[in-house]
Amino acid sequence: MSVQAEELEIRPSGTRNARWWKEVSWRHLVGVLASIYAVFPLVYVLSTSLNPSAKLAGSNDLFRVISSENFTQLADTKFYTWAMNSLFISTVSAIGTVLMASAAAYAFSRFRFTGRRTSLTGLLIIQMFPQMLAVVAIFLLLLSLKEVYPFLGANSQLGLIAIYLGGALGVNTFLLYGFFNTVPKEIDEAAKIDGATHAQIFWTIILRLVTPILAVVGLLSFVGTYGEFIIAKTVLSQSDKVTLAVGLYQWASDERNAPWGLFAAGAVLAAIPIIVLFLYLQKYIVSGLTAGSVKG
Repeated sequence: MSVQAEELEIRPSGTRNARWWKEVSWRHLVGVLASIYAVFPLVYVLSTSLNPSAKLAGSNDLFRVISSENFTQLADTKFYTWAMNSLFISTVSAIGTVLMASAAAYAFSRFRFTGRRTSLTGLLIIQMFPQMLAVVAIFLLLLSLKEVYPFLGANSQLGLIAIYLGGALGVNTFLLYGFFNTVPKEIDEAAKIDGATHAQIFWTIILRLVTPILAVVGLLSFVGTYGEFIIAKTVLSQSDKVTLAVGLYQWASDERNAPWGLFAAGAVLAAIPIIVLFLYLQKYIVSGLTAGSVKG
């Protein structure tokens, strides 16, 4: 029996309870208050989505009326078109970000070439400036591209995807670079002895070993583009091409006549893909974010 266990047996139960209330109980209290603070807006939105006559300053009686009318009326709007646009843009952006960032990080991690350190420093410096600073320049560039390549110009979903890919490349390259450095280079050398090329090592070995960080990068990219508003609002103008965030904003732009019940119902349904993705990838999140922080 350890000394700590003996002390617990000798110490009276009242003393242990007093110590628990003094040192641990406040942590539980803070956790409960934080949970209530985070959950209440979600509960309020859910209650509003179930109320067909919901108003912006309506009754505070939660779940006073429970009806699926708002969810049924969504079928008569462009909500599902907006949702499919968002899913398409976010999915393509996430896959493209993972492929581009992983290829760049592999090159920086495994190859030694002229300008390597300068390129890494340049990526780091670029990330100091938010993408919002370049919105005007990006829009003017898309207007010029539209005259030559209409599929990449303004009001193009592929153009919006290209903007998202460029904005996410730097930070995700650094995130993957730190993770790739934790993979022993002896694995590459053993594969080269067996005749494997760099492409075979990258696709069949390295990517399988760094699956957690790939899942995290894909998740962060998907969530970031799924809810992004400013750039999507600037680039896309046609109602059939806008994302879900832009479409829902069109409903809420008129505070007096906005269909808040439909807005809340759409917000509830819009959250489902994110929740499902988090639940599916949660086992990778912690390991993917922390394993690359220490090399060794």
